[in-house]
Amino acid sequence: MIIKQAELETVCGITSKLPENEWPEVAFAGKSNVGKSSLINGLLNRKSLARTSSQPGKTQTINFYKVNGDLYLVDLPGYGYAKVSNEIKAKWGKMIERYLHGSKQLRAVFLLIDIRHDPSANDKTMYDWVVHQGFEPIIIATKLDKIKRSQVQKQIKAIKEGLNLLPGTKVIPFSAETKQGRDEIWEVINSLREDESEEGV
Repeated sequence: MIIKQAELETVCGITSKLPENEWPEVAFAGKSNVGKSSLINGLLNRKSLARTSSQPGKTQTINFYKVNGDLYLVDLPGYGYAKVSNEIKAKWGKMIERYLHGSKQLRAVFLLIDIRHDPSANDKTMYDWVVHQGFEPIIIATKLDKIKRSQVQKQIKAIKEGLNLLPGTKVIPFSAETKQGRDEIWEVINSLREDESEEGV
C-alpha cells in the first residue's frame, strides 16, 4: 500500500457527534500502551502522526485518520489500566459502543494484543464484546520484536486459547520496529474494500 496522503481529520470526545463519513472505516482497539499509535504510524509510514506515549491512556478520544482520500483508520481509546476514574472509563466504554453501533462505514475491528503476555481479563472482555456487537475482530499481536523468534508460535497459541478465538480468526504478528506484519494488515484492509466493491457491482 503506497501512502500518498494521511491526516488526522476528526477527533471525537465523549460528547462529540460522530462524523458521517462517506468512505470505509477500519477501527483499532486495544488496552492502554499496547501500541495502537505506533501501529497506525507504522501503517501510514509516519513517525508521529498518531501521538505515542509511554504513559498509558494517552488516547482519550476517537481519532479518524484519513488515508489517500478514500479510507479511514480509526483509533479507539485504550482500555485497561489508564489512571482515570471509573466514571471516565465508563464514558469511554459508552463512546466506543456508540461508535461501533453508530458508524455506517465501519468494515472491520482490529484488536491489538501484546504478544509477550497472555491476554488479560480486559482483553477477553473486549474481544467478547466486539463479537457481541456483530464483528469478527482481527487480532494484531504487537511488540513482536520484543520476543525471540522461537517463542512466536507459542505466544500466538496462548492468545488464541486465552481469547477463545472464533475458528478461522486471523492473528497477525506485528512489530512497530521492523514493520513486520504491515503488508499483511494492509492486505486484510484492502481485501475488505475489494469485497465491498464487488458487492456494490
